[in-house]
This record gives sequence, structure tokens and C-alpha cells, in this order.
Amino acid sequence: MAESEICLREEGSVLLVHPDYKGRVTVDWFRPGFWGAKAQPVSSGGRGGAWFIDTGTGQVVLREYRRGGLVARISEQSYVFTREQDVRSFAEFRLLNRLVGMGLPVPTPVAAWYRKGSVFLYQAAIIIERLADTTPLADLIPTLDVADWEVLGGTVRRFHDAGVRHADLNCFNVLVRDGTYFLIDFDKGRIMPGQAPEKWKASNLERFARSIRKVAGKSALDRVWDSFMNGYNGSQTS
Repeated sequence: MAESEICLREEGSVLLVHPDYKGRVTVDWFRPGFWGAKAQPVSSGGRGGAWFIDTGTGQVVLREYRRGGLVARISEQSYVFTREQDVRSFAEFRLLNRLVGMGLPVPTPVAAWYRKGSVFLYQAAIIIERLADTTPLADLIPTLDVADWEVLGGTVRRFHDAGVRHADLNCFNVLVRDGTYFLIDFDKGRIMPGQAPEKWKASNLERFARSIRKVAGKSALDRVWDSFMNGYNGSQTS
């Protein structure tokens, strides 16, 4: 069986590294300042804490895990440590590796990092390969036609048929390139057990619909939703 990850422990930090990046990734890769002008903040979507980085041999995205809501006022970047396997960056790295292996349209993970700041708290970040020449769906809603929305619906159905639950399916977490749709940001995502009730799928779709309405308005949602659902239902496997 091919090696899927390399675990490194250095300077109080723990890293998972994709075998393709063996011998290249260090703790410094997770510090935007290390890259200087080669690191550019990501402007669209999210809570900040993400950078496009030119490594010299490829384009990647560095994303720090940051809290939202009221809890962010107490600690924006610290999470409660229970077990290493439950660290947010490690869980997402391993999920992405599985999804790539399943042939689903997602970015390849490069490396994951965490460091404990105390016995009970840790900070984390992940680096993924940047999907070249893509545009967030949020920027394209007015320009996509019926066929485009049907393809997108079929793409989401592929994930659902594989039992993949995206925890935050929204217009900024769908990237578009030449009629192909990619899902990104799988923090808190998971592959659901086969016996799980399927209401999570409806919840996923409702969240996505709310995102379209929030970004583009109710009239846009009304215009595209039937086409999206036609694609979603049309991809059902027999």
C-alpha cells in the first residue's frame, strides 16, 4: 500500500506531510512571514487567516483555523485538545487524501500542522495545493446557465452518493474552472456511515440554497435552483 502521509515532530510542532512533498515542508511553511512577498492574503470568503503562496515549485494555499462568533472574542485561534487524531488540521488532511483517492474534485492536501500552547489548547493550520485558474461560484452566479447549474448539481450528488458531508457548503467553497466544479474547505467534514439517516443531505442542500440567496438574492435562487436540483436528481445511481 502506498504511503499516504509522513508524520514529523519538530520544535514542539507536529506535521503531516503528503509524500509528494517529502523533504520540502518544514514548520516555517506555516508562517506567512517566512514567505514574504510570495504570500498574498486570500480576499474572498472565510474569516481571514488564508494566503496564496508561491513556493517556487508550485502554488499552494495556507489556511489557519480560526473561530467565529462569540467564542472568537475569547480565543480566535485556539481549540481544545483531546486526541491528536481529532486535531482539525489532521482530520481535514486525511479526509482530503481519501477524497482524492476516490476521484472526487477536491484540492490535494500538502501538509497539516498543529502546536499545543498548553496542556488543553492547540493551534492548527493546513496547506493545500491551489487549484489554478478557478473562480469562486459566488462571483459567477449571474453568468452561469441552466446546463452549468445542472452540472454543479450532479457534482454535489457525487459527494453525497459517496457519503461525504461538507460542513459548510456555500458559494465561496465551490470553485469553478471551465465547467468543472471543485469543493474546498473540508474543516469538520466527514464521510458518513452507511446506516446514517439521510437528513444530512437535505441539510447540506438547504445550507447551499441559503448561501446563494445571501450572495445573489432570492430572485437568483429562484432562477437557478430547479436546474441545480435537476442535475442533483439526475445523477442518482441506480
